[in-house]
Amino acid sequence: MGKKMKVEHNIRDTSHHSGRRPGKKPAAAAAAAKPKPSKAKGEEATTPTAAEPDGAGAGTPLPPLLLPAPLQQRVLSTFNAAYNPILTSRALAEVLREVKAALYARDFDAAFARARPEALDAYAARWSPTRALGYAAVFLGIEQHLRELEAAVVAAAAARPEAEKAQAGPGADRSVEAGAEKTEAEATGDVRRDDVPSSEDRTSGATESPGEDGARGEEGPSAEADAAAAADDQVVPAAPAAEGEHGTPAPPAETEGADPTAPADSAAAAADTPEPSTQLTKSIRALSIGGGAAEIAAFATYLSQQPSRSLGGAVTLLDSAPWADAVAKLHDALTTPPPLSRYANAAARAANAAIIEPGRLASSFTQQDVLAMTRDQLSQKLGDGPLLVTLLCTLNELYTTAGIGKTTAFLLDLTATVPLGSLLLVVDSPGSYSEAAVGKESKKYPMQWLMDHTLVTKPEKEGVVEGCRWEKLESHDSVWFRLADSLHYPIPLENMRYQMHLYRATKP
Repeated sequence: MGKKMKVEHNIRDTSHHSGRRPGKKPAAAAAAAKPKPSKAKGEEATTPTAAEPDGAGAGTPLPPLLLPAPLQQRVLSTFNAAYNPILTSRALAEVLREVKAALYARDFDAAFARARPEALDAYAARWSPTRALGYAAVFLGIEQHLRELEAAVVAAAAARPEAEKAQAGPGADRSVEAGAEKTEAEATGDVRRDDVPSSEDRTSGATESPGEDGARGEEGPSAEADAAAAADDQVVPAAPAAEGEHGTPAPPAETEGADPTAPADSAAAAADTPEPSTQLTKSIRALSIGGGAAEIAAFATYLSQQPSRSLGGAVTLLDSAPWADAVAKLHDALTTPPPLSRYANAAARAANAAIIEPGRLASSFTQQDVLAMTRDQLSQKLGDGPLLVTLLCTLNELYTTAGIGKTTAFLLDLTATVPLGSLLLVVDSPGSYSEAAVGKESKKYPMQWLMDHTLVTKPEKEGVVEGCRWEKLESHDSVWFRLADSLHYPIPLENMRYQMHLYRATKP
């Protein structure tokens, strides 16, 4: 294809400044005026956080989703900690100018594939924080469907043949993933939480040659909920990363009961006393196609808001650019309490905590072009059990950069190989169009129409399906995510507007 595809750079439509008129309720303000981008580039957002439909064509009504300001600040502080060297560098402005110039010229090789490591860090520090918060709000908005996915994972594991459980050994009856765990781990890139790679390994992984295009309270159905409840005393083991992937496993969990304000000697003494770490009874897998810093942060934020600490998650990030090192830095920051000022008071120290416990998050990064993958390769990456597949600010770039034909072929391969019960989440800039030539004429098609035609309309009309059928669960044409006005970050951030579509893989 000759061009490099990367997810998070579509900034013209999705990142805007906006404000609400004071004295109006949120709903009234949203109805009274459509938010417009500010002309002042460095201005910070001054509106409370909410995910709101924008206009009458927003699809089904989206309930207000509040991402608390303190949680937003913790996420921003995590980004600050992960990428502090570049955020405090005098060269930041120049590096960002270089990245912007490459993006506007649509030279994605220069922006990502051939970019210096500090340029990738600068991109992640500048444009990923808002998207991470926006994606986390989306994940929380589809929480009911994700809980049903958790139950489907448990039900699928319980339905596996006894022969597979026997093959897994004596502990098979205590594993949610049973005997197929090893195969699934190799296919999806889930990593062991007790096998931490060296920094040299991460660095070498980040320099591999890239591909061409780049390629988060109610229970579910009663039967699945019963299966999930029955598995409460089962342990979800971690699995090794697949060959060729760069895993960022979480470090061992901190000793429970240790006082973060205690002197180093006391902390060391407490660490000498072994305590049982949190055991996971349920786990959710995610494959983020075109994923990077924003996706892992959003996934971790979603997990952190779940009431049960026994729920863990493993996310595999797939992109053609060398994001392994940038993702590893953020994974470490997400599972480590952010640094505090030496002048912080006792209350601040007591409240200082990581976004998520180390044992609850596993991640791996694969540098590969999704459009160049064979159907078998994609199937191995998806694995056997139900999972969440995301295309976040990715699908429209695939359409426009690689063409409608190749992107449609990828969606058909995904349809043919995705495990039943899986969810497909697509988020992109609203009003995205892709152009296709028919003879001497060219015509533009809305991204949503192209996607629905491939996944839903054509299979229903023709009645021939290879693989699953996609059931469309939710669809919103235009939604605003607004940052809280009290947030602090070293550089200005913008609000975000997006479209969102959610599908579930069902039986043909």
